[in-house]
Amino acid sequence: MTDPSLVRLTQFAKRAGCAAKQPPDYLLSLLAGLPPIVDPNVMIGYATADDAAVYRLSDELALILTTDFFTPIVDRPYDFGAVAAANALSDVYAMGGVPLTALSLVGFPNGTLPPEVLAEILRGAAEKAQEAGIAIVGGHTIQTDEPIFGLAVVGRAKPGAVITNASAHPGDFLILTKPLGLGIITTAAKRNEDDQDAIGEAISVMTTLNRDASKVLAQAGAHALTDITGFGLLGHLRNMAAASGVSAQVWVDLVPILPAARTYVEKGIAPGGSHANLRFLANWVTYNSDVTRDEQLLLCDAQTSGGLLAALSGDRVAQVVRELHSARVCATALIGCIDAGTPGRIHVGRSPSSR
Repeated sequence: MTDPSLVRLTQFAKRAGCAAKQPPDYLLSLLAGLPPIVDPNVMIGYATADDAAVYRLSDELALILTTDFFTPIVDRPYDFGAVAAANALSDVYAMGGVPLTALSLVGFPNGTLPPEVLAEILRGAAEKAQEAGIAIVGGHTIQTDEPIFGLAVVGRAKPGAVITNASAHPGDFLILTKPLGLGIITTAAKRNEDDQDAIGEAISVMTTLNRDASKVLAQAGAHALTDITGFGLLGHLRNMAAASGVSAQVWVDLVPILPAARTYVEKGIAPGGSHANLRFLANWVTYNSDVTRDEQLLLCDAQTSGGLLAALSGDRVAQVVRELHSARVCATALIGCIDAGTPGRIHVGRSPSSR
């Protein structure tokens, strides 16, 4: 029997985690050619690039539907399962909802890895789902050349309580609840270049559920909400701003970033997905001259199981930040604001207090 802890899963994957997503420009052009959704009970479909679909069952109940899966982002099978589960569940939290149940989606190379590895992946996911208060009740498996794992998740919310990415208002402020740099650190670990041994902190961030942050932000009346995954902070903010018909500012000096990620990006370490995000966003983002190329890449870094990004009224910000800190949300920061400018445009500079 093979000890699963001795297997380095990332060595069986060409691309890791949410950095393996198709680039945003590729997806947006495909979605634009699909027929429109005409079912009146579909509250949210793919039109606004939101985190999940929402289907109204009654005036009191809507289902939140989402799926997310990827190749290994970390080496230990148990951690891979836990990270993938937390990442998939985050889409429900990003809609202001509560998870109900989930199904596993598995691709596994039977000829390369022993079944004990898959058992550990499933155990990591099951225990993370249990932490979220739900059960994984089934799933589907296929044989693949690389390990693939994720969940299809069903959640619930009252139709009037769903929080979309399409309702940010001019004058809102932006709050982020987890630090950036996860894609850079996991890439360093995969390449055996994590000389600061930062992967442990990255795993802790990725396996932290966005449940508590979602609850605080929903109760505070957040106007718009999304989670930060493969398109990076600026990519998901672009989607929020475009869907809401607004523009945004980001103050790079206030954005929480894992310290090791700053060091590694200076050494040229970053996943391909982060570079793809930076290229795509060149048409949407302007940077002050004092924002370095490394800082730009950090803001575009492809995250896996990243934090929530919320737009909410300025009169609520201070109280919400205090409540998020009280809930021990791992990194909470006011990072920018929403403006009444060209939809989808973002300007990145320094905070007013730093000038």
